[in-house]
Amino acid sequence: MIHNRVVALGFRIGCFVLIFLGLAIELNIFHGGMSFAAFMYYTTQSNLLALILFAVLICRTAKGLLQDGKIGKTGYFARFEMVCAVDLLLTLVVFWTLLVPFMTDDFPLWSFGNLSVHLIAPLLCLIDYILFTDARHLKYRDVYLVVIYPLLYMAFSSAAGLLGYVYRQSAEDGAPVRFPYFFFDFDRIGVQSILYIGALLIVFLLLSHGLYFLDRRVHKPTCQRDV
Repeated sequence: MIHNRVVALGFRIGCFVLIFLGLAIELNIFHGGMSFAAFMYYTTQSNLLALILFAVLICRTAKGLLQDGKIGKTGYFARFEMVCAVDLLLTLVVFWTLLVPFMTDDFPLWSFGNLSVHLIAPLLCLIDYILFTDARHLKYRDVYLVVIYPLLYMAFSSAAGLLGYVYRQSAEDGAPVRFPYFFFDFDRIGVQSILYIGALLIVFLLLSHGLYFLDRRVHKPTCQRDV
């Protein structure tokens, strides 16, 4: 792993800026057209989680640099970072496998904003975890922490839909859609949504088990000047 705090700090500041710009573009902040309805979507919330993660890492890395010098520990809050990485990776997996096939030709698939929230941000979280986090910081029970936020989000978004919150208009018939994603839409696909949700939970656990395997099996050099 990289033990240079200057490198870690620069990388994390760059990640924060890229994710912030991508999210701001997707939310149309720069043109004053931001809709708070966008915050109901998992993509938006997961990217906000990434911003929080990198803000925390920037502060902790800067503190380590100022107090303990250039060389030393650069991985902090390994469990939290693992959870964030997996939660963001699901954004990548779901978007590119379940949603892209149903996109219309006029959707800005290759725009910076879309790539940032659905590809760049998840990969940056994963790369930071791989580059800077010490090995053997995870316990097996930690792999199940990744499902806490998705389950809370599912309960929250489902409750909002059942209470009548309208996310958008259906492209097919113009009818209001009460759920943020088609695989949550109990109204339209019925019990099939349970299969989708179950499959997504399995993907979460496969990803977290993969990072746990990386943590336990892949050798990472340690730093003698570790604090």
